[in-house]
Amino acid sequence: MSGGGLLVAGTTSDAGKSVVTAGICRWLVRRGVKVAPFKAQNMSLNSFVTREGAEIGRAQAMQAQAARVEPTALMNPVLLKPGSDRSSQVVLMGKPVGEMSARGYHGGRQEALLGTVTDCLEQLRSTYDAVICEGAGSPAEINLRRTDIVNMGIARAARFPVLVVGDIDRGGVFASFFGTTALLSAEDQSLVAGYLVNKFRGDVSLLEPGLDMLYGLTGRRTYGVLPYAHGLGIDEEDGLRVSLRGAVRESVVAPPHGEDVLRVAVCAVPLMSNFTDVDALAAEPGVVVRFVDRAEELADADLVVVPGTRGTVKALAWLRERGLAEALVRRAAEGRPVLGICGGFQVLGERIEDEVESRAGVVDGLGLLPVRVRFDRAKTLARPVGSALGEVVEGYEIHHGVADVRGGEPFLDGCRVGSVWGTHWHGSLESDGFRRRFLEEVARAAGRRFVPAPDTCFGVLREEQLDRLGDLVEEHADTDALWRLIEGGAPPGLPFVPPGAPSVPGDVGAGASESRGAAPDPAPQSPEGLEMGRPEALGEARKSHGPDVSQPAEATPQGLENAGSAGLGQEAEQHVDEEAL
Repeated sequence: MSGGGLLVAGTTSDAGKSVVTAGICRWLVRRGVKVAPFKAQNMSLNSFVTREGAEIGRAQAMQAQAARVEPTALMNPVLLKPGSDRSSQVVLMGKPVGEMSARGYHGGRQEALLGTVTDCLEQLRSTYDAVICEGAGSPAEINLRRTDIVNMGIARAARFPVLVVGDIDRGGVFASFFGTTALLSAEDQSLVAGYLVNKFRGDVSLLEPGLDMLYGLTGRRTYGVLPYAHGLGIDEEDGLRVSLRGAVRESVVAPPHGEDVLRVAVCAVPLMSNFTDVDALAAEPGVVVRFVDRAEELADADLVVVPGTRGTVKALAWLRERGLAEALVRRAAEGRPVLGICGGFQVLGERIEDEVESRAGVVDGLGLLPVRVRFDRAKTLARPVGSALGEVVEGYEIHHGVADVRGGEPFLDGCRVGSVWGTHWHGSLESDGFRRRFLEEVARAAGRRFVPAPDTCFGVLREEQLDRLGDLVEEHADTDALWRLIEGGAPPGLPFVPPGAPSVPGDVGAGASESRGAAPDPAPQSPEGLEMGRPEALGEARKSHGPDVSQPAEATPQGLENAGSAGLGQEAEQHVDEEAL
Protein backbone atom coordinates (compact mmCIF):
# COMPACT_ATOMS: atom_id res chain seq x y z
CA MET A 1 0.00 0.00 0.00
CA SER A 2 1.35 3.43 -0.94
CA GLY A 3 2.15 5.90 1.79
CA GLY A 4 0.37 9.19 2.23
CA GLY A 5 1.64 12.56 1.23
CA LEU A 6 1.27 16.28 0.92
CA LEU A 7 2.31 18.93 -1.62
CA VAL A 8 3.68 22.15 -0.11
CA ALA A 9 3.01 24.87 -2.69
CA GLY A 10 3.67 28.59 -2.40
CA THR A 11 2.00 31.81 -3.42
CA THR A 12 5.37 32.94 -4.84
CA SER A 13 8.93 31.81 -5.23
CA ASP A 14 10.81 32.08 -1.95
CA ALA A 15 7.62 31.94 0.12
CA GLY A 16 9.26 29.37 2.37
CA LYS A 17 8.32 26.09 0.69
CA SER A 18 11.76 24.53 1.18
CA VAL A 19 12.02 25.25 4.89
CA VAL A 20 8.37 24.35 5.58
CA THR A 21 8.87 21.03 3.78
CA ALA A 22 11.98 20.40 5.87
CA GLY A 23 10.14 21.39 9.05
CA ILE A 24 7.29 18.99 8.32
CA CYS A 25 9.80 16.21 7.58
CA ARG A 26 11.61 16.81 10.89
CA TRP A 27 8.32 16.96 12.85
CA LEU A 28 7.15 13.69 11.29
CA VAL A 29 10.39 11.76 11.81
CA ARG A 30 10.42 12.84 15.45
CA ARG A 31 7.01 11.27 15.93
CA GLY A 32 8.19 8.00 14.41
CA VAL A 33 6.95 8.42 10.83
CA LYS A 34 9.24 7.16 8.07
CA VAL A 35 9.19 10.16 5.73
CA ALA A 36 10.95 11.30 2.56
CA PRO A 37 11.07 14.65 0.72
CA PHE A 38 10.36 15.01 -3.00
CA LYS A 39 10.58 17.75 -5.59
CA ALA A 40 9.72 16.68 -9.11
CA GLN A 41 11.53 19.54 -10.80
CA ASN A 42 13.94 22.01 -9.27
CA MET A 43 15.66 25.04 -10.74
CA SER A 44 18.76 25.84 -8.74
CA LEU A 45 22.48 26.41 -8.92
CA ASN A 46 22.87 25.00 -5.42
CA SER A 47 23.20 21.27 -5.90
CA PHE A 48 24.55 18.25 -4.06
CA VAL A 49 26.00 14.85 -4.98
CA THR A 50 24.43 11.76 -3.45
CA ARG A 51 26.49 8.75 -2.42
CA GLU A 52 25.48 7.06 -5.68
CA GLY A 53 26.97 9.93 -7.67
CA ALA A 54 23.71 11.64 -8.62
CA GLU A 55 23.32 15.43 -8.69
CA ILE A 56 20.19 16.78 -6.98
CA GLY A 57 19.06 20.10 -5.55
CA ARG A 58 20.82 21.09 -2.34
CA ALA A 59 17.46 21.90 -0.75
CA GLN A 60 16.31 18.29 -1.24
CA ALA A 61 19.51 17.02 0.36
CA MET A 62 18.81 19.30 3.32
CA GLN A 63 15.21 18.02 3.51
CA ALA A 64 16.48 14.44 3.45
CA GLN A 65 18.71 15.29 6.39
CA ALA A 66 15.66 16.75 8.13
CA ALA A 67 13.90 13.42 7.49
CA ARG A 68 17.02 11.53 8.68
CA VAL A 69 17.30 9.56 5.44
CA GLU A 70 20.01 9.33 2.79
CA PRO A 71 19.27 11.59 -0.21
CA THR A 72 18.81 9.89 -3.60
CA ALA A 73 18.03 10.94 -7.14
CA LEU A 74 14.45 9.73 -6.62
CA MET A 75 13.87 12.77 -4.41
CA ASN A 76 14.64 15.25 -7.21
CA PRO A 77 14.39 13.54 -10.61
CA VAL A 78 14.62 16.75 -12.69
CA LEU A 79 17.10 19.52 -11.90
CA LEU A 80 17.49 22.60 -14.09
CA LYS A 81 20.75 24.53 -13.72
CA PRO A 82 20.52 27.98 -15.32
CA GLY A 83 23.36 28.95 -17.63
CA SER A 84 21.76 32.24 -18.67
CA ASP A 85 18.44 34.04 -18.32
CA ARG A 86 16.99 31.83 -21.05
CA SER A 87 18.63 28.42 -20.96
CA SER A 88 19.47 25.71 -18.45
CA GLN A 89 21.31 22.44 -18.21
CA VAL A 90 18.81 19.62 -17.75
CA VAL A 91 19.86 17.03 -15.16
CA LEU A 92 17.70 13.90 -15.26
CA MET A 93 17.92 11.33 -12.48
CA GLY A 94 21.16 12.90 -11.35
CA LYS A 95 22.95 13.01 -14.74
CA PRO A 96 23.17 15.91 -17.22
CA VAL A 97 21.42 15.21 -20.54
CA GLY A 98 21.68 18.54 -22.34
CA GLU A 99 21.11 22.30 -22.54
CA MET A 100 17.66 23.65 -23.32
CA SER A 101 15.90 26.99 -23.59
CA ALA A 102 12.89 27.78 -21.43
CA ARG A 103 10.66 27.78 -24.51
CA GLY A 104 11.95 24.43 -25.66
CA TYR A 105 11.51 22.87 -22.22
CA HIS A 106 8.00 24.17 -21.58
CA GLY A 107 7.06 23.51 -25.19
CA GLY A 108 6.49 19.81 -24.57
CA ARG A 109 9.71 18.28 -23.26
CA GLN A 110 8.68 18.95 -19.65
CA GLU A 111 5.33 17.21 -20.01
CA ALA A 112 7.03 14.13 -21.45
CA LEU A 113 8.87 13.66 -18.15
CA LEU A 114 5.70 13.16 -16.10
CA GLY A 115 6.02 9.37 -16.31
CA THR A 116 9.53 9.46 -14.85
CA VAL A 117 8.47 11.89 -12.13
CA THR A 118 5.39 9.91 -11.06
CA ASP A 119 7.37 6.66 -11.09
CA CYS A 120 9.92 8.19 -8.71
CA LEU A 121 7.18 9.44 -6.42
CA GLU A 122 5.44 6.07 -6.40
CA GLN A 123 8.70 4.28 -5.59
CA LEU A 124 9.20 6.60 -2.61
CA ARG A 125 5.58 6.05 -1.51
CA SER A 126 6.07 2.29 -1.61
CA THR A 127 9.05 2.65 0.75
CA TYR A 128 8.01 5.44 3.14
CA ASP A 129 4.99 6.10 5.33
CA ALA A 130 4.72 9.63 3.95
CA VAL A 131 6.24 11.74 1.18
CA ILE A 132 6.29 15.52 1.55
CA CYS A 133 6.51 17.16 -1.85
CA GLU A 134 7.72 20.67 -2.51
CA GLY A 135 6.23 22.67 -5.36
CA ALA A 136 8.04 25.31 -7.42
CA GLY A 137 7.21 28.96 -7.86
CA SER A 138 3.42 29.28 -7.71
CA PRO A 139 0.78 26.69 -8.69
CA ALA A 140 -1.21 29.52 -10.31
CA GLU A 141 1.22 30.12 -13.18
CA ILE A 142 -1.63 29.62 -15.64
CA ASN A 143 0.62 30.12 -18.66
CA LEU A 144 2.56 26.98 -17.68
CA ARG A 145 -0.25 24.81 -16.28
CA ARG A 146 -0.58 22.57 -19.34
CA THR A 147 2.96 21.24 -18.89
CA ASP A 148 3.26 21.52 -15.10
CA ILE A 149 4.85 18.47 -13.49
CA VAL A 150 5.87 19.98 -10.14
CA ASN A 151 2.78 21.71 -8.71
CA MET A 152 -0.83 20.80 -9.52
CA GLY A 153 0.29 18.34 -12.19
CA ILE A 154 1.97 16.09 -9.66
CA ALA A 155 -0.77 16.74 -7.06
CA ARG A 156 -3.42 15.61 -9.56
CA ALA A 157 -1.42 12.59 -10.64
CA ALA A 158 -0.85 11.44 -7.04
CA ARG A 159 -4.15 12.76 -5.60
CA PHE A 160 -2.14 14.66 -2.96
CA PRO A 161 -3.68 17.42 -0.87
CA VAL A 162 -2.04 20.83 -1.34
CA LEU A 163 -0.98 23.22 1.43
CA VAL A 164 -0.29 26.74 0.11
CA VAL A 165 2.41 28.70 1.95
CA GLY A 166 2.42 32.51 1.92
CA ASP A 167 5.15 34.89 3.13
CA ILE A 168 3.32 37.54 5.14
CA ASP A 169 6.56 39.48 5.62
CA ARG A 170 6.25 40.53 1.96
CA GLY A 171 2.71 41.83 2.43
CA GLY A 172 -0.46 40.96 0.50
CA VAL A 173 -0.73 37.45 1.86
CA PHE A 174 -4.57 37.35 1.92
CA ALA A 175 -4.80 38.49 -1.69
CA SER A 176 -2.11 35.96 -2.60
CA PHE A 177 -3.95 33.06 -0.95
CA PHE A 178 -7.28 34.03 -2.51
CA GLY A 179 -5.83 34.79 -5.94
CA THR A 180 -3.80 31.59 -6.06
CA THR A 181 -6.90 29.53 -5.36
CA ALA A 182 -9.20 31.50 -7.67
CA LEU A 183 -6.85 31.11 -10.64
CA LEU A 184 -6.93 27.31 -10.48
CA SER A 185 -9.38 25.09 -12.33
CA ALA A 186 -12.16 23.40 -10.37
CA GLU A 187 -10.28 20.10 -10.58
CA ASP A 188 -7.13 21.64 -9.17
CA GLN A 189 -9.00 23.59 -6.50
CA SER A 190 -10.48 20.35 -5.17
CA LEU A 191 -7.00 19.41 -3.92
CA VAL A 192 -6.12 22.78 -2.32
CA ALA A 193 -6.83 21.95 1.31
CA GLY A 194 -5.79 25.25 2.89
CA TYR A 195 -3.06 27.69 3.80
CA LEU A 196 -0.03 28.22 6.01
CA VAL A 197 1.19 31.71 6.91
CA ASN A 198 4.97 32.05 7.08
CA LYS A 199 7.26 34.70 8.66
CA PHE A 200 4.65 36.42 10.83
CA ARG A 201 5.80 39.13 13.25
CA GLY A 202 3.55 40.32 16.05
CA ASP A 203 0.36 39.30 17.81
CA VAL A 204 -1.43 36.43 16.03
CA SER A 205 -4.78 37.57 17.49
CA LEU A 206 -4.61 40.61 15.19
CA LEU A 207 -4.34 38.29 12.21
CA GLU A 208 -7.21 35.99 13.14
CA PRO A 209 -10.09 38.15 11.78
CA GLY A 210 -8.43 38.10 8.36
CA LEU A 211 -8.00 34.32 8.52
CA ASP A 212 -11.70 33.99 9.38
CA MET A 213 -12.64 36.17 6.40
CA LEU A 214 -10.34 34.14 4.16
CA TYR A 215 -12.15 31.00 5.29
CA GLY A 216 -15.47 32.63 4.49
CA LEU A 217 -14.28 33.56 1.00
CA THR A 218 -12.62 30.26 0.09
CA GLY A 219 -14.03 27.60 2.42
CA ARG A 220 -10.46 26.67 3.32
CA ARG A 221 -8.85 26.90 6.70
CA THR A 222 -5.39 28.10 7.69
CA TYR A 223 -3.34 25.27 9.19
CA GLY A 224 -0.88 27.44 11.05
CA VAL A 225 0.92 30.77 11.43
CA LEU A 226 4.68 30.33 11.65
CA PRO A 227 6.58 33.19 13.31
CA TYR A 228 9.54 34.89 11.69
CA ALA A 229 12.64 32.96 12.79
CA HIS A 230 15.99 34.73 12.74
CA GLY A 231 19.29 33.05 11.93
CA LEU A 232 18.03 29.75 10.56
CA GLY A 233 20.97 29.49 8.16
CA ILE A 234 19.31 26.68 6.19
CA ASP A 235 20.48 25.92 2.64
CA GLU A 236 18.91 28.27 0.15
CA GLU A 237 17.67 26.98 -3.14
CA ASP A 238 18.60 29.51 -5.75
CA GLY A 239 21.96 31.24 -5.97
CA LEU A 240 20.49 33.67 -8.49
CA ARG A 241 18.56 35.27 -5.67
CA VAL A 242 21.55 36.12 -3.50
CA SER A 243 22.01 39.82 -3.70
CA LEU A 244 25.08 40.33 -3.23
CA ARG A 245 26.82 43.48 -2.55
CA GLY A 246 27.11 43.96 1.18
CA ALA A 247 24.86 41.00 1.98
CA VAL A 248 25.99 39.46 5.27
CA ARG A 249 24.95 35.89 5.98
CA GLU A 250 23.56 35.31 9.43
CA SER A 251 26.01 33.60 11.72
CA VAL A 252 26.22 32.33 15.26
CA VAL A 253 25.72 35.15 17.76
CA ALA A 254 28.87 34.61 19.77
CA PRO A 255 31.97 36.69 20.47
CA PRO A 256 35.23 35.74 18.76
CA HIS A 257 37.24 33.11 20.60
CA GLY A 258 40.43 35.11 20.11
CA GLU A 259 41.13 38.84 20.18
CA ASP A 260 40.21 39.59 16.54
CA VAL A 261 37.41 38.82 14.15
CA LEU A 262 38.17 37.39 10.73
CA ARG A 263 36.58 39.11 7.71
CA VAL A 264 35.70 36.97 4.68
CA ALA A 265 34.67 38.52 1.35
CA VAL A 266 32.95 36.26 -1.20
CA CYS A 267 33.06 37.49 -4.79
CA ALA A 268 29.44 37.46 -6.01
CA VAL A 269 30.29 36.10 -9.46
CA PRO A 270 27.59 35.60 -12.12
CA LEU A 271 25.73 32.27 -11.96
CA MET A 272 27.20 31.64 -8.52
CA SER A 273 26.70 28.03 -7.50
CA ASN A 274 26.93 26.27 -4.17
CA PHE A 275 27.48 29.48 -2.25
CA THR A 276 26.51 27.35 0.75
CA ASP A 277 30.22 26.44 0.84
CA VAL A 278 30.80 29.51 3.02
CA ASP A 279 28.03 28.66 5.51
CA ALA A 280 30.51 26.70 7.61
CA LEU A 281 32.74 29.78 7.80
CA ALA A 282 29.81 31.93 8.89
CA ALA A 283 29.04 29.37 11.61
CA GLU A 284 32.37 30.08 13.31
CA PRO A 285 32.21 32.63 16.18
CA GLY A 286 34.12 35.71 15.13
CA VAL A 287 34.03 35.05 11.37
CA VAL A 288 32.11 37.69 9.39
CA VAL A 289 31.08 36.66 5.87
CA ARG A 290 29.78 39.03 3.21
CA PHE A 291 29.20 38.96 -0.55
CA VAL A 292 30.90 41.70 -2.55
CA ASP A 293 31.05 42.95 -6.13
CA ARG A 294 33.51 45.86 -5.90
CA ALA A 295 37.29 45.77 -5.81
CA GLU A 296 37.51 48.24 -2.91
CA GLU A 297 35.50 45.84 -0.76
CA LEU A 298 38.40 43.40 -0.78
CA ALA A 299 40.72 45.88 0.93
CA ASP A 300 39.84 44.99 4.51
CA ALA A 301 39.12 41.29 3.88
CA ASP A 302 41.34 38.77 5.62
CA LEU A 303 40.23 36.05 3.21
CA VAL A 304 38.68 36.36 -0.26
CA VAL A 305 36.70 33.40 -1.59
CA VAL A 306 36.06 33.01 -5.31
CA PRO A 307 33.14 30.56 -5.27
CA GLY A 308 31.75 28.07 -7.74
CA THR A 309 29.87 29.21 -10.84
CA ARG A 310 27.94 27.70 -13.75
CA GLY A 311 29.78 30.14 -16.03
CA THR A 312 33.53 30.07 -15.38
CA VAL A 313 34.56 32.14 -18.40
CA LYS A 314 31.72 34.60 -17.78
CA ALA A 315 32.79 34.92 -14.13
CA LEU A 316 36.39 35.56 -15.21
CA ALA A 317 35.28 38.36 -17.56
CA TRP A 318 33.11 39.83 -14.78
CA LEU A 319 36.04 39.85 -12.34
CA ARG A 320 38.15 41.68 -14.90
CA GLU A 321 35.45 44.21 -15.79
CA ARG A 322 34.97 45.19 -12.16
CA GLY A 323 38.63 45.41 -11.22
CA LEU A 324 38.30 42.41 -8.90
CA ALA A 325 40.76 40.35 -10.96
CA GLU A 326 43.45 42.99 -10.54
CA ALA A 327 42.71 43.18 -6.83
CA LEU A 328 43.05 39.39 -6.50
CA VAL A 329 46.40 39.41 -8.30
CA ARG A 330 47.57 42.21 -6.01
CA ARG A 331 46.45 40.28 -2.92
CA ALA A 332 48.38 37.20 -4.02
CA ALA A 333 51.51 39.25 -4.57
CA GLU A 334 51.16 40.68 -1.07
CA GLY A 335 50.73 37.21 0.48
CA ARG A 336 47.12 37.84 1.48
CA PRO A 337 44.80 34.78 1.51
CA VAL A 338 42.60 33.79 -1.46
CA LEU A 339 40.57 30.57 -1.78
CA GLY A 340 39.09 29.39 -5.07
CA ILE A 341 36.43 26.68 -5.03
CA CYS A 342 35.40 24.77 -8.19
CA GLY A 343 34.82 27.46 -10.86
CA GLY A 344 36.69 29.88 -8.62
CA PHE A 345 39.64 27.46 -8.58
CA GLN A 346 39.58 27.31 -12.38
CA VAL A 347 39.58 31.12 -12.61
CA LEU A 348 42.77 31.29 -10.53
CA GLY A 349 44.67 29.02 -12.94
CA GLU A 350 46.84 29.85 -15.92
CA ARG A 351 44.58 28.82 -18.78
CA ILE A 352 41.04 27.61 -19.46
CA GLU A 353 40.15 25.63 -22.58
CA ASP A 354 36.36 25.64 -22.85
CA GLU A 355 34.49 24.21 -25.82
CA VAL A 356 31.64 22.96 -23.61
CA GLU A 357 30.22 25.52 -21.19
CA SER A 358 30.93 28.89 -22.85
CA ARG A 359 32.50 27.54 -26.09
CA ALA A 360 34.98 30.40 -25.78
CA GLY A 361 37.99 28.28 -26.66
CA VAL A 362 41.27 29.09 -24.90
CA VAL A 363 41.06 31.89 -22.30
CA ASP A 364 43.82 33.11 -20.01
CA GLY A 365 43.11 32.72 -16.29
CA LEU A 366 44.46 34.95 -13.52
CA GLY A 367 47.69 32.94 -13.32
CA LEU A 368 47.76 32.69 -9.53
CA LEU A 369 47.98 28.89 -9.52
CA PRO A 370 49.98 26.58 -11.84
CA VAL A 371 46.86 24.90 -13.21
CA ARG A 372 45.46 24.42 -16.71
CA VAL A 373 41.80 23.52 -17.09
CA ARG A 374 40.14 21.75 -20.00
CA PHE A 375 36.35 21.42 -20.04
CA ASP A 376 35.12 17.89 -20.69
CA ARG A 377 31.62 17.04 -21.89
CA ALA A 378 31.34 14.45 -19.14
CA LYS A 379 30.53 15.98 -15.77
CA THR A 380 32.50 14.88 -12.72
CA LEU A 381 30.12 13.95 -9.89
CA ALA A 382 31.85 12.51 -6.86
CA ARG A 383 31.99 12.34 -3.06
CA PRO A 384 35.75 12.36 -2.34
CA VAL A 385 37.44 11.85 1.02
CA GLY A 386 41.03 12.94 1.62
CA SER A 387 43.25 14.93 3.92
CA ALA A 388 44.76 18.40 4.07
CA LEU A 389 46.58 20.38 6.73
CA GLY A 390 46.81 17.18 8.73
CA GLU A 391 43.04 16.69 8.94
CA VAL A 392 40.50 14.39 7.28
CA VAL A 393 38.34 16.20 4.72
CA GLU A 394 35.11 15.17 2.99
CA GLY A 395 33.55 17.01 0.06
CA TYR A 396 31.66 16.66 -3.19
CA GLU A 397 32.55 17.50 -6.79
CA ILE A 398 30.30 18.92 -9.55
CA HIS A 399 32.26 20.18 -12.56
CA HIS A 400 33.02 19.80 -16.25
CA GLY A 401 36.50 21.29 -15.92
CA VAL A 402 39.44 18.87 -15.67
CA ALA A 403 42.41 20.41 -13.86
CA ASP A 404 46.00 19.70 -14.86
CA VAL A 405 47.95 20.74 -11.75
CA ARG A 406 51.54 21.56 -12.72
CA GLY A 407 53.12 22.67 -9.46
CA GLY A 408 52.55 24.16 -6.03
CA GLU A 409 51.88 22.26 -2.82
CA PRO A 410 49.13 19.61 -3.01
CA PHE A 411 45.82 20.84 -1.57
CA LEU A 412 42.96 18.32 -1.76
CA ASP A 413 42.59 17.76 -5.55
CA GLY A 414 44.11 21.16 -6.34
CA CYS A 415 47.10 23.06 -5.08
CA ARG A 416 48.42 25.89 -2.95
CA VAL A 417 50.97 28.57 -3.81
CA GLY A 418 51.80 30.82 -0.87
CA SER A 419 48.53 32.18 0.46
CA VAL A 420 46.45 31.15 -2.58
CA TRP A 421 44.52 27.86 -2.38
CA GLY A 422 42.38 26.14 -5.00
CA THR A 423 40.20 23.01 -5.06
CA HIS A 424 37.20 21.57 -6.89
CA TRP A 425 35.82 20.19 -3.61
CA HIS A 426 32.58 21.74 -2.43
CA GLY A 427 31.65 21.25 1.23
CA SER A 428 35.23 20.77 2.43
CA LEU A 429 34.89 23.54 5.02
CA GLU A 430 32.15 21.54 6.75
CA SER A 431 34.90 19.21 8.02
CA ASP A 432 35.49 20.78 11.45
CA GLY A 433 39.15 19.93 12.05
CA PHE A 434 40.18 21.00 8.57
CA ARG A 435 38.19 24.25 8.79
CA ARG A 436 39.92 25.16 12.07
CA ARG A 437 43.40 24.47 10.65
CA PHE A 438 42.59 26.44 7.51
CA LEU A 439 41.33 29.46 9.49
CA GLU A 440 44.47 29.35 11.61
CA GLU A 441 46.54 29.55 8.40
CA VAL A 442 44.41 32.44 7.15
CA ALA A 443 44.70 34.32 10.43
CA ARG A 444 48.49 33.90 10.42
CA ALA A 445 48.80 35.16 6.86
CA ALA A 446 46.43 38.05 7.56
CA GLY A 447 48.19 39.03 10.78
CA ARG A 448 45.01 38.62 12.82
CA ARG A 449 44.84 37.41 16.43
CA PHE A 450 41.90 35.24 15.55
CA VAL A 451 41.56 31.82 17.16
CA PRO A 452 38.96 29.30 15.91
CA ALA A 453 36.63 28.05 18.61
CA PRO A 454 37.72 24.49 19.54
CA ASP A 455 34.21 23.08 19.80
CA THR A 456 32.28 24.39 16.77
CA CYS A 457 30.67 21.40 15.06
CA PHE A 458 28.94 22.31 11.82
CA GLY A 459 26.97 19.05 11.71
CA VAL A 460 25.58 19.64 15.20
CA LEU A 461 24.66 23.23 14.32
CA ARG A 462 22.83 22.02 11.21
CA GLU A 463 20.90 19.47 13.26
CA GLU A 464 19.94 22.18 15.75
CA GLN A 465 18.63 24.36 12.91
CA LEU A 466 16.59 21.49 11.50
CA ASP A 467 15.17 20.84 14.95
CA ARG A 468 14.19 24.52 15.10
CA LEU A 469 12.23 24.04 11.89
CA GLY A 470 10.51 21.00 13.37
CA ASP A 471 9.70 23.03 16.47
CA LEU A 472 8.13 25.79 14.37
CA VAL A 473 5.77 23.31 12.74
CA GLU A 474 5.01 21.44 15.97
CA GLU A 475 4.36 24.56 18.02
CA HIS A 476 2.62 26.82 15.52
CA ALA A 477 0.74 24.54 13.12
CA ASP A 478 -2.26 22.28 13.70
CA THR A 479 -0.25 19.09 13.40
CA ASP A 480 -3.25 16.80 14.02
CA ALA A 481 -5.03 18.39 11.06
CA LEU A 482 -1.86 18.20 8.96
CA TRP A 483 -1.52 14.51 9.70
CA ARG A 484 -5.15 13.95 8.64
CA LEU A 485 -4.31 15.61 5.31
CA ILE A 486 -1.20 13.49 4.83
CA GLU A 487 -3.02 10.29 5.71
CA GLY A 488 -6.42 10.91 4.19
CA GLY A 489 -6.09 13.50 1.45
CA ALA A 490 -7.91 16.77 0.88
CA PRO A 491 -11.23 17.24 2.68
CA PRO A 492 -14.19 16.35 0.45
CA GLY A 493 -16.58 19.04 -0.77
CA LEU A 494 -14.19 21.98 -0.84
CA PRO A 495 -16.03 24.86 -2.55
CA PHE A 496 -15.08 26.27 -5.94
CA VAL A 497 -13.69 29.81 -5.82
CA PRO A 498 -14.57 31.74 -8.98
CA PRO A 499 -13.53 32.59 -11.59
CA GLY A 500 -11.10 29.67 -11.76
CA ALA A 501 -9.05 28.75 -14.81
CA PRO A 502 -10.49 26.80 -17.72
CA SER A 503 -9.40 23.19 -17.98
CA VAL A 504 -6.96 22.97 -20.86
CA PRO A 505 -7.12 19.74 -22.85
CA GLY A 506 -4.06 17.70 -22.01
CA ASP A 507 -3.33 19.36 -18.66
CA VAL A 508 -0.64 17.37 -16.92
CA GLY A 509 -2.25 15.25 -14.23
CA ALA A 510 -5.73 15.52 -15.76
CA GLY A 511 -7.59 12.26 -16.00
CA ALA A 512 -5.90 10.84 -12.92
CA SER A 513 -7.83 8.10 -11.23
CA GLU A 514 -9.78 9.33 -8.24
CA SER A 515 -8.50 6.42 -6.19
CA ARG A 516 -5.89 7.84 -3.86
CA GLY A 517 -2.33 7.44 -4.98
CA ALA A 518 -3.08 6.08 -8.46
CA ALA A 519 -1.13 7.35 -11.42
CA PRO A 520 -3.00 8.86 -14.42
CA ASP A 521 -4.78 6.29 -16.54
CA PRO A 522 -3.35 5.59 -19.02
CA ALA A 523 -0.02 6.27 -17.37
CA PRO A 524 2.06 8.88 -19.22
CA GLN A 525 5.12 7.44 -20.87
CA SER A 526 8.64 8.70 -20.37
CA PRO A 527 10.36 10.06 -23.48
CA GLU A 528 11.86 7.41 -25.70
CA GLY A 529 15.47 6.93 -24.70
CA LEU A 530 14.91 7.95 -21.08
CA GLU A 531 14.03 4.47 -19.87
CA MET A 532 17.28 4.30 -17.91
CA GLY A 533 16.04 7.36 -16.08
CA ARG A 534 12.96 5.49 -14.85
CA PRO A 535 13.17 3.93 -11.40
CA GLU A 536 12.47 0.38 -12.56
CA ALA A 537 15.37 0.53 -14.99
CA LEU A 538 17.52 1.95 -12.25
CA GLY A 539 16.63 -1.04 -10.15
CA GLU A 540 18.08 -3.27 -12.85
CA ALA A 541 21.21 -1.14 -12.82
CA ARG A 542 21.50 -1.57 -9.07
CA LYS A 543 21.51 -5.35 -9.45
CA SER A 544 24.70 -5.25 -11.47
CA HIS A 545 26.36 -2.05 -10.26
CA GLY A 546 25.42 -1.76 -6.60
CA PRO A 547 23.11 0.86 -5.11
CA ASP A 548 23.50 3.40 -7.94
CA VAL A 549 20.17 5.05 -8.68
CA SER A 550 21.65 7.31 -11.31
CA GLN A 551 23.17 5.23 -14.10
CA PRO A 552 23.38 7.40 -17.22
CA ALA A 553 21.00 6.84 -20.12
CA GLU A 554 22.47 5.30 -23.25
CA ALA A 555 20.42 7.20 -25.82
CA THR A 556 19.50 10.77 -26.58
CA PRO A 557 16.12 11.63 -24.97
CA GLN A 558 13.31 12.14 -27.46
CA GLY A 559 12.48 15.83 -27.61
CA LEU A 560 16.00 16.83 -26.66
CA GLU A 561 17.78 15.57 -29.76
CA ASN A 562 16.31 18.37 -31.87
CA ALA A 563 16.89 21.04 -29.28
CA GLY A 564 18.85 23.11 -31.76
CA SER A 565 16.16 22.99 -34.45
CA ALA A 566 14.35 25.96 -35.92
CA GLY A 567 11.28 27.40 -34.30
CA LEU A 568 12.96 28.51 -31.08
CA GLY A 569 13.82 31.94 -32.38
CA GLN A 570 16.95 33.60 -31.06
CA GLU A 571 16.08 32.77 -27.46
CA ALA A 572 19.08 30.54 -26.76
CA GLU A 573 21.13 27.91 -28.46
CA GLN A 574 20.23 24.41 -27.33
CA HIS A 575 22.22 21.22 -27.62
CA VAL A 576 22.47 17.78 -26.15
CA ASP A 577 25.77 16.44 -24.96
CA GLU A 578 25.51 12.90 -26.28
CA GLU A 579 28.85 11.84 -24.82
CA ALA A 580 27.53 12.67 -21.37
CA LEU A 581 24.47 10.48 -21.68
